[in-house]
Amino acid sequence: MLFKIIGAFIAVVAFCIMIELPKKYMVQAGLTGMIGWGVYLLVDIIGHRVEIDALISALCIATMSHILARVLKAPVSNFLIPGILPIVPGGSIYRCAYAFINESSYLSTYMNETLKIAGSIALAIFFVDSVFKLHLPKRK
Repeated sequence: MLFKIIGAFIAVVAFCIMIELPKKYMVQAGLTGMIGWGVYLLVDIIGHRVEIDALISALCIATMSHILARVLKAPVSNFLIPGILPIVPGGSIYRCAYAFINESSYLSTYMNETLKIAGSIALAIFFVDSVFKLHLPKRK
């Protein structure tokens, strides 16, 4: 599990290099993705379904992104977009496309899984964003 978490950090930092994120935010973005992936793996061990794993992990990532954005005075997207990279349902999307091309009967199963995971991530980001907007003082 430790190697998976370290791998997530490396993948997120590599993604940050690819999208040309400012260097001063790369470590924090990598830590956001690493902690989010660690939460995903821990919740998965407990035995929840994949969409619950993604929801809890995305809640953690979105919260960390908002906190880091306020502390470092940077846009939330600098930490949120790279941070969710490890939990994006890439494998499910691939299986869905493969089943579509091969006209497999498993297409609906893979599509259902992909949409549940993506919906969980979107719901978590929306929820945390709404909470932070409601509880921040208005600027004049």
